[in-house]
Amino acid sequence: MSSEFNPRYTFETFVIGDGNRVAVTAAHAVAEEPGSVHNPLFLHSGTGLGKTHLLMAVGHETLSVDPNRVVHYLTLDDFVEAYRAAASQQLLESFRERYLTSDLVLIDDVQFVARRPEVQDELLRFVADLADSGVQVVLTSDQPPPELSELDDRMLQKIDGGLVVDIAPPDFDNRLAILRQRAYERGAELGAELLAMIAERDAENVRELLGNLNRIIAFQTVSDVPLTLAAGRAVLSGGDADEALALSRSSGVFGSADEFGAFLSGVTAAVTEQVDVWQQNLRDVVDRWSRRGYNTARLERALDGGVAAEAADAVSRYEDAVTELLTLQAAVAECNPERAGDPVFRDPERVEEARLVVERAQEDFEPPPGPSKSFSIDTFLRSRSTKMALSAAESVLAAPGTQYNPLVIIGPSGVGKTHLLHGIGRGLELPDRGWIACTSAQVFMDELVTAIDENRVPSWRARYRRASAFLLDNIDLIGGQDRIQEEIFFLFNVLLESERQLVFTSSRRPREIRGLDDRLVSRLEGGLLATLKPPDYELRKMVLTRQFEERITDAVEEAVVDYLADQRAESVRSVLALGQRVITSADARGQTPTLESAKDVVGATALRESAAVARGRPSGVVMSPSGGIETAEKVVWKWPDPVDYIIGEMG
Repeated sequence: MSSEFNPRYTFETFVIGDGNRVAVTAAHAVAEEPGSVHNPLFLHSGTGLGKTHLLMAVGHETLSVDPNRVVHYLTLDDFVEAYRAAASQQLLESFRERYLTSDLVLIDDVQFVARRPEVQDELLRFVADLADSGVQVVLTSDQPPPELSELDDRMLQKIDGGLVVDIAPPDFDNRLAILRQRAYERGAELGAELLAMIAERDAENVRELLGNLNRIIAFQTVSDVPLTLAAGRAVLSGGDADEALALSRSSGVFGSADEFGAFLSGVTAAVTEQVDVWQQNLRDVVDRWSRRGYNTARLERALDGGVAAEAADAVSRYEDAVTELLTLQAAVAECNPERAGDPVFRDPERVEEARLVVERAQEDFEPPPGPSKSFSIDTFLRSRSTKMALSAAESVLAAPGTQYNPLVIIGPSGVGKTHLLHGIGRGLELPDRGWIACTSAQVFMDELVTAIDENRVPSWRARYRRASAFLLDNIDLIGGQDRIQEEIFFLFNVLLESERQLVFTSSRRPREIRGLDDRLVSRLEGGLLATLKPPDYELRKMVLTRQFEERITDAVEEAVVDYLADQRAESVRSVLALGQRVITSADARGQTPTLESAKDVVGATALRESAAVARGRPSGVVMSPSGGIETAEKVVWKWPDPVDYIIGEMG
């Protein structure tokens, strides 16, 4: 079962300090002797302080002590889904039996049970049955048990019967140790003073601490000189990258088929020894699999046959059939989780039918929205205002899921966030990577609403959890939307643990988004925040040059481009709109744009914008390009293509 655990989340990579020492000691104890001490063990802390890391470290350590132990890791979301699927198929006893035969069950994020009162009784019974049967249970939450609103008193009593330990925020020494270790793992050579400066800064949790480290490392990769202490402070304070560079320069069921296969193979060997033994063993096999909800008619026929050799062959064929059914069930769960509970996957007599169910589910599977082919990272222009974000994007493409994960691209409207997001998505598209999910927050929310209305949330969720990368535009739109935030939180965890790349765009940094859950803020801030700024002169000139080359046959004088590039603009979109006005004006005269015509357009634009600001809305009097006054009833705007006017106004 170790494949469920992030390989990096071990005790060896967990940095111990005064705030987490007790929790680590307790975790070590239950990992070495599960079920004998602290059962259940309840770990709680604020977000981003290492609960999940420690939880998975327990799983790794338990298996390293004894690889034959059966360990299950599941989030509360996983528990709810599995419980509902079992209930819908009337297989709750089989569901419970699966975990009662394990050695260790790890349950993450139990705080969400307060939002799901309908499963509280089952979770209480589940935890109680496991602990009473000697199965070690470890739970995590972002709040201590008494603060979990609406939590059943019986659950509180059960938890209090074990050990409850909090994980406190790291002190300076602990933060410094964490930074040293992570910088070493990343191969980043940062001086002791620089690491100490990062450790001294306010960071609400380890994720934000590592987010600051990410920003320093990202800046260092594009700097041509070693990063100084002053430059580092400027970077973390949100200062201008060029100023920071200047500062640096100036300073010089069973978990797998193998597990139950080994068990059944042992039974097969026993069957051949003597009649009384093989009959009893075969009865045990029948009883065991029937309690797990499997059809055992094939084995029962072998029992009635009274021949040991035939029974051994029946067990072997049964083993092969169940192995294939588990594989098929896992395959259908990736496409259509609702079908994973189909009784066909519990009947070794219906393997061929199960294959057809999977084929139909795969044929009907609709992949999530992918990146637009209209954008490419190769066409994203590099300048002082874009180089940091572009460099981060290139790092993500070089090592997806391992360098900067998540990457959050921040900037005002029209500076190229969507272009860069889809460009990264296009760059991640490789034949061996599977689906790339790339969509906007609004589309994501609309899809969820439809899935809820049509009662197919698990299938909708599976589309995204199957993706090899998830890129979401305008995450600031989900502020205050609890249901969609919960879905993104769980999706975030699933993809991050399997080192699949996450990229988001936002108009403001996560901690400034009103109504954004602290758990999401922590995860987003723990990645790399890369800022796209309003276009500088260099970028404005490149944008205009490319626009004129694409739209105009004859060469445009450089003075025209220089003049237009000198006009300040808050977005690339407004630069393109200005260029479009100049092109349209020249086309109307049958000419190539000149400096004089460009000045006329800029002057007319300024007058119109000034009038719009003064009025707040169109009035009966407008300024004409020639300087005269015209009435709205009589004037016809000189725009050959109305779409160009709309684009201009959007800029």
